[in-house]
Amino acid sequence: MAAESVQYPSSIVPVGHVEPVPRRIRGTIGGRVAFDTRRALYVWEWSAYPQFSIPAADLVDAVLTDDDHLEQLGAGPARRHTLQAGSEVRHGAAWVWDHGAPARLRGTVRFEWEALDSWFEEDEPVFVHPRSPYSRVDALSSSSSVRVELDGVVLAEAPHCVKLFETGLPTRYYLDRTHVDWTRLRRSDTVTRCPYKGTTSGYWSFTGDAAAHSDIAWAYDFPTIHAHRVAGMVAFYNERVDLSVDGTPLPRPSAPAG
Repeated sequence: MAAESVQYPSSIVPVGHVEPVPRRIRGTIGGRVAFDTRRALYVWEWSAYPQFSIPAADLVDAVLTDDDHLEQLGAGPARRHTLQAGSEVRHGAAWVWDHGAPARLRGTVRFEWEALDSWFEEDEPVFVHPRSPYSRVDALSSSSSVRVELDGVVLAEAPHCVKLFETGLPTRYYLDRTHVDWTRLRRSDTVTRCPYKGTTSGYWSFTGDAAAHSDIAWAYDFPTIHAHRVAGMVAFYNERVDLSVDGTPLPRPSAPAG
């Protein structure tokens, strides 16, 4: 059998690309609905994932005030605005596309994600950023064995795994916790969130004889339905440890961690 491939598909969407969103999108501030639309647009200001751009006409219980500041964003020039909903004021929370941006974006607003208290696609919350329609997350059970080492210390050795394939990232190998040497790891306070997989329930670090290595492994105890097969399992960053799959060492990828 050939060695495990370390190649993976990259993001293919160019910066400035615009597409319609076929989902109802809502955002809230202080319990108020800031906007509610079925006419949102995806806009890629960077290639990895899109943002939502909301028709200004679909603001509900919110108003925008021009900050008199023009800036070049990834998809073109935009004017910064302050967003107010009731007594809640979010300065610099919104960008209204200006002349020079793609024509389809005119009359729409791109909000800073953290400026809203919550985002919804249909009736389900969305975290971190919109899910790209061009990205996939597939978690597949595999009979591949996985060995994890760092600084010459074996941290995990599993006879099988779940491989998680996410567009733009190296394959992640999720292992049953019974195959991890927990005497070598210490829990950290790190928490990360992913719109495709959910919120992490744990991160772990390792201190070897040569160096300390922070946050090399993580788990999702309650992942999204898209990644339910990795629930309660542990994965190690390919970029930070030495992985062997089916007995063959894998080179460390240079891709951004995620």
